[in-house]
Amino acid sequence: MVIDFHTHIFPPWLIKNRDKYLSQDVTFSELYKDPNAKMATAEDLVESMRKYSVTTSVVMGIGWSDYGLASEVNDYIIESVKLFPNQLVGFCGVNPNWGKKAIQEVERGATSGLRGVGEFHPDSQSFSIDDFSIMAPLVEVIQQNGFIVTTHSSEPVGHQYPGKGNIKPEILWKFLQNFPELTVVCAHWGGGLPFYALMPEVADGLSNVYFDSAASPFLYSESIFPQAVSLVGANRILMGSDFPLINQGRILRLLESVDLSDSDKNAILGGNAANLLNLD
Repeated sequence: MVIDFHTHIFPPWLIKNRDKYLSQDVTFSELYKDPNAKMATAEDLVESMRKYSVTTSVVMGIGWSDYGLASEVNDYIIESVKLFPNQLVGFCGVNPNWGKKAIQEVERGATSGLRGVGEFHPDSQSFSIDDFSIMAPLVEVIQQNGFIVTTHSSEPVGHQYPGKGNIKPEILWKFLQNFPELTVVCAHWGGGLPFYALMPEVADGLSNVYFDSAASPFLYSESIFPQAVSLVGANRILMGSDFPLINQGRILRLLESVDLSDSDKNAILGGNAANLLNLD
């Protein structure tokens, strides 16, 4: 089983009219104002999955700042999961700044068959993910519904890129400490958080935390895979492409080429995600 835990899809009307909506949402503008920035529909993703033999993909929006646009894209994700129930698992996009509307959107997602929330982009969504008082009401309903949270993560050093933000390991760590029972996927290798697992107290605090490999070819050398395995264990790593930014075939070829045991590769490719999502 091959599971891509990090993909993004958008309704055709949004792709066709992207320029019209750039001023409506901060995150959308930051990520997609470049006309060359890739966007994809559910059908595009399913075709990619067929081509590269990906069994299941987790589909999510982005960290929307605008409630109306987020709600419409969540509608599309719900519809797409219903259209491709054996191939897609959906996460809904929410923003804690929406207050009761955010809670209602999580509840709507749960009753519609979605499985998580994400991808948070706290910087462009203008909230502090490490502030307990801001996150607690939303986290409560997330946990009540058995949802998983995927959050963007930022490297504290290195090159800049659209959407990089400032969600560094220090900020992520405080969020994780605030909600130790919450299941969290830190995208993009958690901005390097796995390296701090060399500290015993950090390692002990990662029991419900996973790291995905989204956009790896743009961020790290291929040695990130064996290095992360040695630091947090293969059972904490999820294969994620960041499709359509990264071609699914590219991340699969990268993972196949690295020096890991077959059991570790299989866990990363889909075994861990299947357990996390309770998939057969």
